[in-house]
Amino acid sequence: MTHPASYPLVGRSPDAVLFRLPGRDVNAAEFLRAAHDLAAALPPGANIVNLCRDRFAFAVGIAAAILRGQVSLLTTDRSPVGLRRLAERYPGLCSFADDPAVASPLPHRTLRPGTGPSGGEAANPMIPAGHLAAIVFTSGSTGEPVGHRKSWGQLATRSEDAGRRFGMTRSAPASVVGMVPPQHMYGFETTVLLPWHAHAAAWCGDSFYPADVRAALAEMPEPRVLVTTPLQIRALLESGLALPRLERVISATAPLFADLAATAERGWNTQVEEIFGATEVGSIASRRTVEGDIWRAYPRVRLSASPSEPEPLVTAPHAVPFALSDHIEALDGTRFRLLGRRTDLIKLGGRRASLAGLSRILTGLEGVLDGVFVAPDDQEQRPNARLAAFVVAPGRDPEALLAELRERIDPVFLPRRLVAVGELPRNDVGKITADAARALHDRLAGAE
Repeated sequence: MTHPASYPLVGRSPDAVLFRLPGRDVNAAEFLRAAHDLAAALPPGANIVNLCRDRFAFAVGIAAAILRGQVSLLTTDRSPVGLRRLAERYPGLCSFADDPAVASPLPHRTLRPGTGPSGGEAANPMIPAGHLAAIVFTSGSTGEPVGHRKSWGQLATRSEDAGRRFGMTRSAPASVVGMVPPQHMYGFETTVLLPWHAHAAAWCGDSFYPADVRAALAEMPEPRVLVTTPLQIRALLESGLALPRLERVISATAPLFADLAATAERGWNTQVEEIFGATEVGSIASRRTVEGDIWRAYPRVRLSASPSEPEPLVTAPHAVPFALSDHIEALDGTRFRLLGRRTDLIKLGGRRASLAGLSRILTGLEGVLDGVFVAPDDQEQRPNARLAAFVVAPGRDPEALLAELRERIDPVFLPRRLVAVGELPRNDVGKITADAARALHDRLAGAE
C-alpha cells in the first residue's frame, strides 16, 4: 500500500474547532495564525524543549516548531538535572514556556502563544511525511529515559486512525478532556495531535483534580471523551462526584483491571476502552476492557511474522517494521493478546513472574489503594534475592495483607516485608520511574 508523501499541518477545515479554552473556542484558522506568529519568536536552534503547561500553548508551540523546521523534544522530566542531561546529548538545546515561573537551566524564553497581534489568513503547509517533528522520551519507568524519533507521517496517520477507531465523525466531533500531560506520548497523541487530524476538540483548562474534570466536562458539548489513566479512574470514582454524560473513557499508561473498568462503566453509564502503545511506537491498538483480553490493531497497523525476530513485527504507515517491547500472542494480522512486558519479567528460584502481575494481585486486596512490587538490582546475581513490596492501605495491617498474599502467590515471590507508605512516588501519568523504584528499595534496605 502506498501512502502520501506529505500531510497538512492541520487536516481540518478552517472553521473546525480544535481547542476549547475557558471562555473561548479556537478553530483551525485561528490556531494556524497563532502558530505562524509564535514561529517568528521561537529561540534559534535545531532542537527545542517545549515546557508549556497550558495545553493550547503547548500545541501552538509544537506547530510553530514544525513551521520553523525545529525538532521538539518532549520530556516529562522538567527538573534542572534532567534538562541538563538532555543538553549534554543535544548541544545547543534551548527551551521555552508560557509561564514566567518556569525555571530552566537552558537558554530559555517565556512566550505566550496566541496573545500577540495577528491578522490575515495563515498558510496550512503540507509537511513531508519523513520530516522529523519530535523526539519523545520514555518516562524512565524501566531505566534511563530514551528518546524516540517521530516523523510527521507517523504522527498524522496515527491520529487519523485513532479518530476512526473511536468513532469521531464530522457530524458529531468529539469533545476530549485529558487528565494526562501533553509532554507524555499518550497525552501528546490524544489531546494535541488528535484535534489536528480527527474530528475532535480538546479542552485546554484545568483537568487534573476530580472537581476540575467535572467542571471541564460540563463546559464541553456532547459527545464527550475522557482521556485518563487507571489510577485517575479510581480517584474519580472514589471522589463520588457525578460526571456529565460520557460517550467513552479512554485509559492507558498501565494495565486496567476489568472490575475497575466495569465499575466505571456502571457508575458513569459509558464504555471504557484501553489504548495499547508505548513511547517507542505510539498507540497501535485498543480494546474494551470488559469484553476480554484481545486487542485490535488500529486501521493500517498490521502484525507480521519474521524469521529473524522471536516476536511479531508491527508495520504501520511511514514506519519501518519494529518489534514491540512486550511479549504478545498474535492471533492474526490485526488481533493479539498481551502476555507481558519483557523488562517486567523476573526469575527467582527457577520460576518466572511479572512484577506488574504481582502488583495487580496486591492492589486487588481489600482496603489497598495502591501498591507495587520492586526487584533488587542484583536479583539475577543473588540466588537468595527477595522482592520488596510497598502498599498504601490506610486501616489495614501490613502483616495481615502479607498473610493474604501467601494464599495468592508463589512463596518464592513473597516480599521480605510489606512496607506501608502514605503514597507511592508516581509521576504525572501514574508511573514509578526506575530511579524512584530504586530509591524505595534503598529506603527499605536502610531501614533494615
